[in-house]
Amino acid sequence: MKTNIRVSRKKPESLTSQIREQLSDLIESGALAAGSLLPSERELANSLKVARNVVRGAYEQLVSVGTIQSEGRKGRRVRAGNARKKASKSSKKK
Repeated sequence: MKTNIRVSRKKPESLTSQIREQLSDLIESGALAAGSLLPSERELANSLKVARNVVRGAYEQLVSVGTIQSEGRKGRRVRAGNARKKASKSSKKK
């Protein structure tokens, strides 16, 4: 799977934050559809030329907010229903 993620060491945001935000944006825009398998930590880290724990941190943050789900050794997938969850949360706040 080819992702359009770019990181810059010159930005004030951490590499982990940059990856997390870009993945989140790809998921929200629909570029990464529900059920899509994300690249492995090693794969994404190698393509971005960052340490594997940087990618792991971004993935763990997305798992903790419910954007993606971990399937153990199978990898991580985009969780189904992200748009609906966010819409229902915002409508409940009104």
